[in-house]
Amino acid sequence: MRFPLLLSFFLLAITAHGQSVTYHSDVAPIIHENCTECHRTGEIGPMPFTSFEEVSAYGEFIEFVTSTGYMPPWTPDANYSHFVGERVLSAEDIETLSAWVDAGKPEGNPADNPGLPNFPEGSQVGTPDLILSMPEPYLHAGDMTDQYQVFILPTEFETDMTVRSLEVRPQNGAIAHHAILGLDTEGIAAQMDAQDPDLGYESFGDFGFDAYSSFFGGWVPGTLPVVYPEGIGRVIPAGSDLLIQMHYGPYSADESDQTELNVFFTEAPVEREVETGIMGPWNLSEPFFIPANQVKVFHGEYPVWDDVSLINVVPHCHLIGVSWEVFATSASGNDTIPLISIPEWDFNWQGFFTFPTLTKIPAGYTIEAIAAYDNTADNPFNPSSPPQNVVYGDNTEDEMFFVFVDYVPYQEGDENISLETPLLSGIGALDPEGPLVSLQPNPSRGQVQILADPSFIGRNWSVVDLGGRVLLEGAFRSANQRLDLTELQDGVYLFRSEDGVERMVIQR
Repeated sequence: MRFPLLLSFFLLAITAHGQSVTYHSDVAPIIHENCTECHRTGEIGPMPFTSFEEVSAYGEFIEFVTSTGYMPPWTPDANYSHFVGERVLSAEDIETLSAWVDAGKPEGNPADNPGLPNFPEGSQVGTPDLILSMPEPYLHAGDMTDQYQVFILPTEFETDMTVRSLEVRPQNGAIAHHAILGLDTEGIAAQMDAQDPDLGYESFGDFGFDAYSSFFGGWVPGTLPVVYPEGIGRVIPAGSDLLIQMHYGPYSADESDQTELNVFFTEAPVEREVETGIMGPWNLSEPFFIPANQVKVFHGEYPVWDDVSLINVVPHCHLIGVSWEVFATSASGNDTIPLISIPEWDFNWQGFFTFPTLTKIPAGYTIEAIAAYDNTADNPFNPSSPPQNVVYGDNTEDEMFFVFVDYVPYQEGDENISLETPLLSGIGALDPEGPLVSLQPNPSRGQVQILADPSFIGRNWSVVDLGGRVLLEGAFRSANQRLDLTELQDGVYLFRSEDGVERMVIQR
Protein backbone atom coordinates (compact mmCIF):
# COMPACT_ATOMS: atom_id res chain seq x y z
CA MET A 1 0.00 0.00 0.00
CA ARG A 2 2.97 2.30 -0.47
CA PHE A 3 1.60 3.75 -3.75
CA PRO A 4 -1.33 5.70 -2.19
CA LEU A 5 1.06 6.99 0.46
CA LEU A 6 3.56 8.21 -2.15
CA LEU A 7 0.74 9.74 -4.19
CA SER A 8 -0.46 11.62 -1.13
CA PHE A 9 3.01 13.01 -0.51
CA PHE A 10 3.24 14.03 -4.20
CA LEU A 11 -0.10 15.84 -4.10
CA LEU A 12 0.83 17.55 -0.87
CA ALA A 13 4.11 18.68 -2.43
CA ILE A 14 2.31 20.17 -5.44
CA THR A 15 -0.19 21.93 -3.15
CA ALA A 16 2.59 23.28 -0.95
CA HIS A 17 4.50 24.53 -4.02
CA GLY A 18 1.39 26.27 -5.36
CA GLN A 19 0.73 27.93 -2.01
CA SER A 20 4.33 29.11 -1.74
CA VAL A 21 4.38 30.78 -5.16
CA THR A 22 3.73 34.53 -5.00
CA TYR A 23 3.73 37.32 -7.54
CA HIS A 24 6.55 39.42 -6.13
CA SER A 25 8.93 36.56 -5.38
CA ASP A 26 8.31 34.13 -8.24
CA VAL A 27 6.12 35.57 -11.01
CA ALA A 28 7.46 39.12 -11.33
CA PRO A 29 11.00 38.01 -12.35
CA ILE A 30 9.54 35.84 -15.14
CA ILE A 31 7.18 38.56 -16.38
CA HIS A 32 9.81 41.31 -16.22
CA GLU A 33 12.39 39.30 -18.14
CA ASN A 34 10.12 37.88 -20.84
CA CYS A 35 6.99 40.03 -21.18
CA THR A 36 7.30 43.61 -19.92
CA GLU A 37 9.68 44.65 -22.69
CA CYS A 38 6.68 44.69 -25.05
CA HIS A 39 3.86 44.88 -22.50
CA ARG A 40 4.35 48.42 -21.23
CA THR A 41 3.09 51.85 -22.16
CA GLY A 42 4.17 52.90 -25.66
CA GLU A 43 5.18 49.41 -26.82
CA ILE A 44 3.33 46.89 -28.99
CA GLY A 45 1.80 44.76 -26.22
CA PRO A 46 -1.97 45.44 -26.05
CA MET A 47 -1.93 45.60 -22.24
CA PRO A 48 0.80 46.53 -19.72
CA PHE A 49 2.39 43.97 -17.39
CA THR A 50 4.30 46.21 -14.99
CA SER A 51 2.57 45.64 -11.63
CA PHE A 52 0.79 43.02 -9.56
CA GLU A 53 -2.60 44.54 -10.39
CA GLU A 54 -1.94 44.51 -14.15
CA VAL A 55 -0.56 40.97 -14.25
CA SER A 56 -3.09 39.39 -11.89
CA ALA A 57 -5.97 40.82 -13.95
CA TYR A 58 -4.78 38.65 -16.86
CA GLY A 59 -3.45 35.72 -14.81
CA GLU A 60 -5.60 33.01 -16.41
CA PHE A 61 -4.93 34.41 -19.87
CA ILE A 62 -1.18 34.48 -19.21
CA GLU A 63 -1.30 30.87 -18.00
CA PHE A 64 -3.10 29.77 -21.17
CA VAL A 65 -0.88 31.56 -23.73
CA THR A 66 2.35 30.48 -22.00
CA SER A 67 1.29 26.86 -21.49
CA THR A 68 0.35 26.57 -25.18
CA GLY A 69 3.59 28.23 -26.33
CA TYR A 70 1.79 31.12 -28.04
CA MET A 71 3.52 33.64 -25.77
CA PRO A 72 6.11 34.95 -25.49
CA PRO A 73 6.40 35.08 -29.29
CA TRP A 74 9.57 33.29 -30.38
CA THR A 75 9.61 31.26 -33.58
CA PRO A 76 13.26 30.11 -33.90
CA ASP A 77 14.16 26.66 -32.57
CA ALA A 78 16.23 27.34 -29.43
CA ASN A 79 17.83 23.90 -29.76
CA TYR A 80 19.22 24.84 -33.20
CA SER A 81 20.79 28.25 -32.52
CA HIS A 82 20.51 31.18 -30.14
CA PHE A 83 19.90 34.91 -30.57
CA VAL A 84 19.91 38.18 -28.64
CA GLY A 85 16.65 38.80 -26.81
CA GLU A 86 15.63 35.15 -26.95
CA ARG A 87 12.21 34.76 -25.35
CA VAL A 88 11.85 31.10 -24.38
CA LEU A 89 10.21 30.12 -21.11
CA SER A 90 11.59 27.09 -19.32
CA ALA A 91 9.30 24.28 -18.21
CA GLU A 92 9.92 25.51 -14.66
CA ASP A 93 8.81 29.05 -15.56
CA ILE A 94 5.58 27.76 -17.14
CA GLU A 95 4.92 25.54 -14.12
CA THR A 96 5.47 28.51 -11.78
CA LEU A 97 2.95 30.68 -13.64
CA SER A 98 0.39 27.87 -13.60
CA ALA A 99 0.95 27.15 -9.90
CA TRP A 100 0.49 30.83 -9.10
CA VAL A 101 -2.86 30.97 -10.90
CA ASP A 102 -3.99 27.70 -9.32
CA ALA A 103 -3.11 29.10 -5.89
CA GLY A 104 -5.38 32.11 -6.46
CA LYS A 105 -2.70 34.53 -7.67
CA PRO A 106 -1.31 35.53 -4.24
CA GLU A 107 0.57 38.82 -4.15
CA GLY A 108 3.17 38.04 -1.48
CA ASN A 109 5.58 40.53 0.02
CA PRO A 110 6.37 43.57 -2.19
CA ALA A 111 9.86 43.59 -0.70
CA ASP A 112 10.56 40.36 -2.62
CA ASN A 113 9.96 42.05 -5.99
CA PRO A 114 13.23 42.47 -7.93
CA GLY A 115 11.90 45.68 -9.48
CA LEU A 116 11.25 46.59 -13.09
CA PRO A 117 14.24 46.68 -15.45
CA ASN A 118 15.35 50.16 -16.39
CA PHE A 119 13.36 50.37 -19.61
CA PRO A 120 13.93 53.61 -21.55
CA GLU A 121 10.86 55.62 -22.56
CA GLY A 122 10.01 55.89 -26.24
CA SER A 123 12.64 53.34 -27.18
CA GLN A 124 13.78 49.78 -26.65
CA VAL A 125 17.40 50.92 -26.86
CA GLY A 126 17.91 54.14 -24.92
CA THR A 127 17.89 57.89 -25.41
CA PRO A 128 18.44 58.61 -29.13
CA ASP A 129 20.91 61.21 -30.36
CA LEU A 130 18.49 62.26 -33.09
CA ILE A 131 14.82 61.64 -33.91
CA LEU A 132 13.73 61.79 -37.55
CA SER A 133 10.02 61.77 -38.29
CA MET A 134 7.62 61.54 -41.20
CA PRO A 135 6.72 65.20 -41.91
CA GLU A 136 3.04 64.61 -41.10
CA PRO A 137 0.63 61.72 -40.46
CA TYR A 138 -0.16 59.43 -43.38
CA LEU A 139 -3.77 58.29 -43.85
CA HIS A 140 -4.16 54.61 -44.73
CA ALA A 141 -7.59 54.03 -46.24
CA GLY A 142 -9.73 51.36 -44.59
CA ASP A 143 -10.44 49.47 -47.81
CA MET A 144 -8.79 46.16 -46.81
CA THR A 145 -5.85 46.60 -49.19
CA ASP A 146 -2.08 46.56 -48.67
CA GLN A 147 -0.12 49.76 -49.10
CA TYR A 148 3.63 50.22 -49.51
CA GLN A 149 4.50 53.89 -49.10
CA VAL A 150 8.01 55.39 -49.09
CA PHE A 151 8.67 58.43 -46.92
CA ILE A 152 11.76 60.66 -47.07
CA LEU A 153 13.58 61.62 -43.88
CA PRO A 154 16.15 64.30 -44.81
CA THR A 155 19.20 64.15 -42.56
CA GLU A 156 20.79 67.48 -43.56
CA PHE A 157 24.13 66.20 -42.24
CA GLU A 158 27.02 68.45 -43.26
CA THR A 159 29.54 65.64 -42.73
CA ASP A 160 29.40 61.85 -42.92
CA MET A 161 27.85 60.41 -39.77
CA THR A 162 28.33 56.93 -38.33
CA VAL A 163 25.51 55.16 -36.49
CA ARG A 164 25.46 52.18 -34.15
CA SER A 165 21.68 51.71 -34.22
CA LEU A 166 18.57 52.78 -36.10
CA GLU A 167 15.25 52.15 -34.37
CA VAL A 168 11.92 52.36 -36.19
CA ARG A 169 9.07 53.57 -33.96
CA PRO A 170 5.65 53.28 -35.66
CA GLN A 171 2.88 55.36 -34.12
CA ASN A 172 0.06 53.01 -35.13
CA GLY A 173 0.76 49.33 -34.59
CA ALA A 174 -2.68 48.37 -35.88
CA ILE A 175 -1.68 49.00 -39.50
CA ALA A 176 2.16 49.02 -39.47
CA HIS A 177 3.17 45.56 -40.66
CA HIS A 178 6.86 46.10 -41.34
CA ALA A 179 9.35 48.73 -42.50
CA ILE A 180 12.48 48.76 -44.65
CA LEU A 181 15.14 51.46 -44.40
CA GLY A 182 17.05 52.74 -47.39
CA LEU A 183 19.64 55.36 -48.21
CA ASP A 184 19.45 57.87 -51.07
CA THR A 185 22.59 59.86 -51.86
CA GLU A 186 21.42 61.29 -55.21
CA GLY A 187 18.01 62.85 -54.44
CA ILE A 188 16.13 60.35 -56.63
CA ALA A 189 13.49 59.66 -53.98
CA ALA A 190 12.77 63.38 -53.58
CA GLN A 191 12.05 63.60 -57.32
CA MET A 192 9.68 60.64 -57.12
CA ASP A 193 7.95 62.15 -54.09
CA ALA A 194 7.39 65.41 -55.99
CA GLN A 195 5.48 63.48 -58.68
CA ASP A 196 3.11 61.84 -56.16
CA PRO A 197 0.34 64.06 -54.70
CA ASP A 198 0.15 62.00 -51.48
CA LEU A 199 2.59 62.14 -48.61
CA GLY A 200 5.60 60.13 -49.78
CA TYR A 201 5.23 57.96 -52.85
CA GLU A 202 3.88 54.50 -53.56
CA SER A 203 6.38 51.74 -54.28
CA PHE A 204 5.59 48.07 -53.76
CA GLY A 205 8.49 45.90 -52.60
CA ASP A 206 11.32 48.43 -52.98
CA PHE A 207 12.12 52.13 -53.11
CA GLY A 208 11.46 52.48 -56.81
CA PHE A 209 15.14 52.49 -57.73
CA ASP A 210 17.82 49.85 -57.16
CA ALA A 211 16.24 49.09 -53.80
CA TYR A 212 18.38 46.27 -52.58
CA SER A 213 21.71 48.05 -52.97
CA SER A 214 20.14 50.83 -50.84
CA PHE A 215 18.97 48.48 -48.06
CA PHE A 216 19.84 49.99 -44.68
CA GLY A 217 17.95 47.92 -42.10
CA GLY A 218 14.35 47.30 -41.18
CA TRP A 219 11.71 46.60 -38.55
CA VAL A 220 9.00 44.08 -37.78
CA PRO A 221 6.76 44.03 -34.67
CA GLY A 222 8.38 42.59 -31.57
CA THR A 223 11.95 42.69 -32.83
CA LEU A 224 14.80 44.38 -30.99
CA PRO A 225 16.82 46.97 -32.91
CA VAL A 226 20.36 45.91 -33.74
CA VAL A 227 23.04 47.74 -31.75
CA TYR A 228 26.48 47.35 -33.32
CA PRO A 229 29.55 46.85 -31.09
CA GLU A 230 32.39 49.35 -30.91
CA GLY A 231 34.19 49.84 -34.23
CA ILE A 232 31.27 48.56 -36.28
CA GLY A 233 28.42 50.62 -37.72
CA ARG A 234 26.77 52.12 -40.75
CA VAL A 235 27.70 55.36 -42.49
CA ILE A 236 25.19 58.03 -43.51
CA PRO A 237 26.92 60.26 -46.08
CA ALA A 238 26.63 64.04 -45.78
CA GLY A 239 23.52 65.46 -47.41
CA SER A 240 21.86 62.08 -47.97
CA ASP A 241 18.25 61.14 -47.26
CA LEU A 242 17.11 58.21 -45.18
CA LEU A 243 14.14 56.40 -46.71
CA ILE A 244 11.55 54.41 -44.84
CA GLN A 245 9.20 52.16 -46.75
CA MET A 246 6.19 51.37 -44.60
CA HIS A 247 4.05 48.34 -45.35
CA TYR A 248 0.57 49.12 -44.06
CA GLY A 249 -1.56 45.98 -43.88
CA PRO A 250 -5.24 45.64 -44.85
CA TYR A 251 -7.59 47.35 -42.41
CA SER A 252 -11.35 47.92 -42.32
CA ALA A 253 -11.29 51.54 -41.09
CA ASP A 254 -9.29 54.65 -41.97
CA GLU A 255 -6.17 54.86 -39.81
CA SER A 256 -3.23 57.28 -39.71
CA ASP A 257 0.42 56.78 -38.78
CA GLN A 258 3.43 59.02 -38.26
CA THR A 259 6.44 56.78 -37.78
CA GLU A 260 9.64 58.08 -36.20
CA LEU A 261 13.23 56.87 -36.53
CA ASN A 262 15.55 56.97 -33.52
CA VAL A 263 19.18 57.47 -34.52
CA PHE A 264 22.08 56.50 -32.25
CA PHE A 265 25.52 57.72 -33.30
CA THR A 266 28.78 55.90 -32.59
CA GLU A 267 31.17 57.35 -30.04
CA ALA A 268 34.27 56.35 -32.02
CA PRO A 269 35.12 56.05 -35.73
CA VAL A 270 33.75 53.04 -37.59
CA GLU A 271 36.50 50.63 -38.59
CA ARG A 272 34.18 48.17 -40.35
CA GLU A 273 31.02 49.23 -42.15
CA VAL A 274 28.04 46.87 -42.03
CA GLU A 275 27.00 45.37 -45.35
CA THR A 276 23.84 43.44 -46.23
CA GLY A 277 23.74 40.26 -48.26
CA ILE A 278 20.44 39.19 -49.81
CA MET A 279 19.39 35.73 -50.94
CA GLY A 280 16.29 35.98 -53.12
CA PRO A 281 14.34 34.13 -55.80
CA TRP A 282 17.31 34.63 -58.15
CA ASN A 283 19.32 32.27 -55.90
CA LEU A 284 16.93 29.35 -56.42
CA SER A 285 17.59 26.41 -58.71
CA GLU A 286 14.04 26.58 -60.12
CA PRO A 287 11.43 29.29 -60.80
CA PHE A 288 9.53 30.50 -57.75
CA PHE A 289 6.04 29.12 -58.40
CA ILE A 290 3.75 27.30 -55.97
CA PRO A 291 0.89 25.39 -57.68
CA ALA A 292 -2.50 25.17 -56.00
CA ASN A 293 -3.03 22.18 -53.70
CA GLN A 294 0.68 21.44 -53.41
CA VAL A 295 3.37 21.63 -50.74
CA LYS A 296 6.51 23.07 -52.29
CA VAL A 297 10.08 23.23 -50.94
CA PHE A 298 12.67 25.67 -52.32
CA HIS A 299 16.43 25.52 -51.79
CA GLY A 300 18.49 28.70 -52.17
CA GLU A 301 22.26 29.13 -52.16
CA TYR A 302 24.35 32.25 -51.48
CA PRO A 303 28.14 31.89 -51.99
CA VAL A 304 30.54 33.52 -49.51
CA TRP A 305 33.69 34.76 -51.27
CA ASP A 306 35.62 36.19 -48.30
CA ASP A 307 35.79 35.51 -44.58
CA VAL A 308 32.87 37.38 -43.01
CA SER A 309 31.32 37.79 -39.57
CA LEU A 310 27.52 37.61 -39.53
CA ILE A 311 25.59 39.96 -37.27
CA ASN A 312 22.06 38.73 -37.89
CA VAL A 313 19.85 36.66 -40.18
CA VAL A 314 16.35 37.48 -41.44
CA PRO A 315 14.24 34.90 -43.30
CA HIS A 316 11.12 36.33 -44.94
CA CYS A 317 8.04 34.93 -46.62
CA HIS A 318 4.28 35.40 -46.40
CA LEU A 319 1.16 33.47 -45.38
CA ILE A 320 1.61 30.05 -46.94
CA GLY A 321 5.22 29.69 -45.77
CA VAL A 322 5.46 27.00 -43.08
CA SER A 323 9.14 26.51 -42.20
CA TRP A 324 12.72 27.74 -42.69
CA GLU A 325 16.18 26.33 -42.14
CA VAL A 326 19.27 28.44 -42.90
CA PHE A 327 22.83 27.14 -42.51
CA ALA A 328 26.30 27.47 -44.03
CA THR A 329 28.22 24.55 -45.52
CA SER A 330 31.84 24.12 -46.53
CA ALA A 331 32.79 23.34 -50.12
CA SER A 332 33.63 19.75 -49.10
CA GLY A 333 30.36 19.34 -47.28
CA ASN A 334 32.19 18.19 -44.15
CA ASP A 335 31.26 21.21 -42.04
CA THR A 336 27.87 22.80 -41.39
CA ILE A 337 27.27 26.00 -39.40
CA PRO A 338 23.65 26.17 -38.18
CA LEU A 339 22.23 29.70 -38.44
CA ILE A 340 18.47 29.55 -37.86
CA SER A 341 15.61 27.06 -37.90
CA ILE A 342 11.96 28.12 -37.78
CA PRO A 343 9.94 24.90 -37.74
CA GLU A 344 6.59 26.73 -37.61
CA TRP A 345 6.69 29.98 -39.57
CA ASP A 346 4.36 32.70 -38.27
CA PHE A 347 3.74 35.60 -40.64
CA ASN A 348 2.63 37.78 -37.72
CA TRP A 349 5.84 37.26 -35.73
CA GLN A 350 8.79 37.78 -38.02
CA GLY A 351 12.08 39.14 -36.77
CA PHE A 352 15.61 40.41 -37.25
CA PHE A 353 17.51 37.72 -35.37
CA THR A 354 20.86 38.89 -34.00
CA PHE A 355 23.49 36.34 -33.00
CA PRO A 356 24.89 36.54 -29.42
CA THR A 357 28.39 37.05 -30.85
CA LEU A 358 29.78 37.75 -34.30
CA THR A 359 29.51 34.49 -36.25
CA LYS A 360 32.30 33.63 -38.67
CA ILE A 361 31.51 32.19 -42.12
CA PRO A 362 34.79 31.29 -43.88
CA ALA A 363 35.49 32.06 -47.54
CA GLY A 364 34.38 29.27 -49.84
CA TYR A 365 31.37 28.35 -47.73
CA THR A 366 27.80 28.64 -49.03
CA ILE A 367 24.85 29.97 -47.06
CA GLU A 368 21.92 27.69 -47.84
CA ALA A 369 18.23 28.18 -47.09
CA ILE A 370 15.41 25.64 -47.29
CA ALA A 371 11.87 27.03 -47.13
CA ALA A 372 8.64 25.04 -47.30
CA TYR A 373 5.28 26.41 -48.48
CA ASP A 374 1.87 24.76 -48.00
CA ASN A 375 -0.57 25.89 -50.68
CA THR A 376 -3.31 23.43 -49.73
CA ALA A 377 -6.61 23.73 -47.94
CA ASP A 378 -4.96 22.13 -44.90
CA ASN A 379 -3.02 25.33 -44.28
CA PRO A 380 -5.32 27.48 -42.07
CA PHE A 381 -3.39 30.62 -43.10
CA ASN A 382 -3.88 30.12 -46.82
CA PRO A 383 -5.56 33.36 -47.99
CA SER A 384 -7.32 31.61 -50.91
CA SER A 385 -10.21 29.17 -50.65
CA PRO A 386 -10.03 27.12 -52.73
CA PRO A 387 -6.22 27.39 -53.08
CA GLN A 388 -4.90 29.28 -56.11
CA ASN A 389 -1.58 29.23 -57.94
CA VAL A 390 0.87 31.51 -56.10
CA VAL A 391 3.71 33.52 -57.65
CA TYR A 392 6.29 35.96 -56.33
CA GLY A 393 4.76 39.33 -55.42
CA ASP A 394 4.62 42.15 -52.90
CA ASN A 395 1.02 41.77 -51.74
CA THR A 396 0.26 39.74 -48.63
CA GLU A 397 -1.60 37.09 -50.65
CA ASP A 398 1.47 36.72 -52.93
CA GLU A 399 4.64 35.00 -51.72
CA MET A 400 8.32 35.74 -51.22
CA PHE A 401 11.61 33.94 -50.64
CA PHE A 402 14.24 36.14 -48.98
CA VAL A 403 17.07 35.77 -46.50
CA PHE A 404 18.87 38.93 -45.38
CA VAL A 405 22.21 38.80 -43.53
CA ASP A 406 24.11 41.76 -42.10
CA TYR A 407 27.87 41.20 -41.96
CA VAL A 408 31.31 42.78 -41.73
CA PRO A 409 34.69 41.53 -42.99
CA TYR A 410 36.06 39.00 -40.51
CA GLN A 411 38.83 39.90 -38.06
CA GLU A 412 40.57 37.51 -35.70
CA GLY A 413 38.79 37.40 -32.36
CA ASP A 414 35.37 38.31 -33.77
CA GLU A 415 33.93 35.16 -32.19
CA ASN A 416 34.49 36.81 -28.78
CA ILE A 417 32.75 40.09 -29.62
CA SER A 418 29.35 40.16 -27.96
CA LEU A 419 26.33 41.60 -29.74
CA GLU A 420 24.38 41.74 -26.47
CA THR A 421 24.96 45.31 -25.35
CA PRO A 422 23.95 47.22 -22.20
CA LEU A 423 21.53 49.25 -24.30
CA LEU A 424 19.62 46.20 -25.47
CA SER A 425 19.22 44.85 -21.95
CA GLY A 426 18.11 48.21 -20.61
CA ILE A 427 21.29 48.70 -18.57
CA GLY A 428 22.64 52.21 -18.26
CA ALA A 429 26.20 53.28 -19.00
CA LEU A 430 28.91 53.37 -16.36
CA ASP A 431 28.46 56.29 -13.98
CA PRO A 432 31.53 58.51 -14.43
CA GLU A 433 31.33 59.49 -10.75
CA GLY A 434 30.98 55.89 -9.56
CA PRO A 435 33.35 52.90 -9.39
CA LEU A 436 35.50 52.10 -12.40
CA VAL A 437 33.89 48.66 -12.74
CA SER A 438 30.20 47.87 -12.36
CA LEU A 439 28.14 44.67 -12.67
CA GLN A 440 24.59 45.04 -13.98
CA PRO A 441 22.08 43.72 -13.10
CA ASN A 442 23.02 42.62 -9.61
CA PRO A 443 21.40 40.37 -8.37
CA SER A 444 21.29 38.54 -11.69
CA ARG A 445 19.73 35.40 -13.09
CA GLY A 446 23.00 34.10 -14.47
CA GLN A 447 23.90 36.77 -17.06
CA VAL A 448 25.61 40.03 -16.07
CA GLN A 449 27.13 42.88 -17.99
CA ILE A 450 30.59 44.05 -16.95
CA LEU A 451 30.88 47.81 -17.46
CA ALA A 452 34.43 49.07 -17.10
CA ASP A 453 36.41 52.25 -17.55
CA PRO A 454 38.26 52.03 -20.92
CA SER A 455 41.57 52.13 -19.02
CA PHE A 456 40.80 48.62 -17.73
CA ILE A 457 40.85 47.00 -21.19
CA GLY A 458 43.50 44.29 -21.14
CA ARG A 459 43.51 43.92 -17.35
CA ASN A 460 42.34 40.78 -15.58
CA TRP A 461 39.33 39.91 -13.44
CA SER A 462 38.18 36.83 -11.52
CA VAL A 463 35.08 35.41 -9.85
CA VAL A 464 35.66 33.65 -6.52
CA ASP A 465 33.43 32.03 -3.93
CA LEU A 466 33.36 33.20 -0.32
CA GLY A 467 36.07 30.68 0.47
CA GLY A 468 38.45 32.36 -1.98
CA ARG A 469 38.33 29.59 -4.61
CA VAL A 470 38.69 30.99 -8.16
CA LEU A 471 35.74 29.82 -10.30
CA LEU A 472 36.08 32.03 -13.37
CA GLU A 473 38.73 34.39 -14.67
CA GLY A 474 39.31 36.47 -17.74
CA ALA A 475 40.32 39.85 -19.09
CA PHE A 476 38.49 43.08 -19.86
CA ARG A 477 38.09 42.86 -23.67
CA SER A 478 36.11 46.09 -24.01
CA ALA A 479 34.31 48.72 -21.97
CA ASN A 480 31.31 46.40 -21.78
CA GLN A 481 31.09 42.65 -22.12
CA ARG A 482 28.73 39.85 -21.17
CA LEU A 483 29.62 37.42 -18.39
CA ASP A 484 27.85 34.06 -18.39
CA LEU A 485 27.34 32.71 -14.86
CA THR A 486 24.72 30.08 -15.65
CA GLU A 487 27.08 27.26 -14.58
CA LEU A 488 27.29 28.69 -11.04
CA GLN A 489 24.76 27.81 -8.39
CA ASP A 490 22.55 30.44 -6.77
CA GLY A 491 24.45 32.26 -4.06
CA VAL A 492 26.88 35.05 -3.24
CA TYR A 493 30.21 35.42 -5.05
CA LEU A 494 32.97 38.01 -5.26
CA PHE A 495 34.04 39.73 -8.47
CA ARG A 496 37.66 40.85 -8.20
CA SER A 497 39.28 43.45 -10.41
CA GLU A 498 42.03 46.01 -10.01
CA ASP A 499 39.33 48.44 -8.94
CA GLY A 500 38.53 46.33 -5.89
CA VAL A 501 36.04 43.65 -4.92
CA GLU A 502 32.31 43.72 -5.56
CA ARG A 503 29.70 41.44 -4.00
CA MET A 504 27.77 39.59 -6.70
CA VAL A 505 24.50 37.71 -6.17
CA ILE A 506 23.00 35.06 -8.44
CA GLN A 507 19.31 34.44 -7.80
CA ARG A 508 17.10 32.64 -10.30
